[in-house]
Amino acid sequence: MSETGMPEGTKLGTIGDEVIFENDTVRVWKLELQPGEIQAWHQHDLPYLVVPLTDGDNVMRFADGRVKPTAEKPGDALWREPGMPHELENVGTARYANILVEFKSVVKPA
Repeated sequence: MSETGMPEGTKLGTIGDEVIFENDTVRVWKLELQPGEIQAWHQHDLPYLVVPLTDGDNVMRFADGRVKPTAEKPGDALWREPGMPHELENVGTARYANILVEFKSVVKPA
């Protein structure tokens, strides 16, 4: 392990599995994790909103060593600020899926 808590030589991965929409204002990702699957270390450089599509019994592990369990329900809206690298593990017994919306710029009313 490095000083950051990430395995030595770790390269950061993508925010989700695929981008399903993008314009000048937002980038929308879809993510799916099977039980026991771990999303690669990644870092959010933009503020974002997570909308779970399924129940989520996950653990976030941060580069500073923090571990944060998460319990998510379909239709939740979870606001998150950009921050340090982390990975996400589905510790539940069912598939987990979400939509993640990154905010690239502030939308101003017309």
